[in-house]
Amino acid sequence: MASQLPFNYINSSATPPSPTSSSFQLKTQVPTDIWRKPGPPKVDRFTSPILYKTFPVASFQRARVTVSANWNAQYDQGGLLFVFPQADGTKKWIKTGIEFFQEQVFVSTVAAENGADWSLVQIGLKGEKGNEVTLEARNEKGTLWIYVVDGEKLVPIREVTWALSDGENRDCWVGVFAASGDAEKKKEFEVYFEGFELDVV
Repeated sequence: MASQLPFNYINSSATPPSPTSSSFQLKTQVPTDIWRKPGPPKVDRFTSPILYKTFPVASFQRARVTVSANWNAQYDQGGLLFVFPQADGTKKWIKTGIEFFQEQVFVSTVAAENGADWSLVQIGLKGEKGNEVTLEARNEKGTLWIYVVDGEKLVPIREVTWALSDGENRDCWVGVFAASGDAEKKKEFEVYFEGFELDVV
């Protein structure tokens, strides 16, 4: 079913790839971000280019992707994204991928309801410069678990208990995103995605 669902873009004028595509690039102007703080002052940024598929949240089973880039500026980031549009027009969301922070590459996960919380780990990084990681997210008994794929192992890095709840009557977006916050270093930034997999029922 997932291979038949069309891709859509937000914050991008590019033409979406074929529904069966599994490898793509996202180019972002700088600065862009997906971030939220309740304040004061209140911050609610949702300016990053996103490539995604839409379906009922209760249908989600699994998503996987390998993400890489030339990470070299503060808050360069890209990876998997889950967005849960709400009836009042707001969005809850979860992003997980690589983020460049304090001159280092981390696996970053952020979950946002009212405000966003942020965690950083350094595990499962691959590539010549440790600039690549494979991530997998799974529906496990109604809870969203996020893993880093480290060789043959799935290393759990985050459980988000609210993400897949009350899913019978609402849709979600699942896909990939790219962002970069340092406009002094560059004007645009490109993130590469390989092996995108999405399982829904």
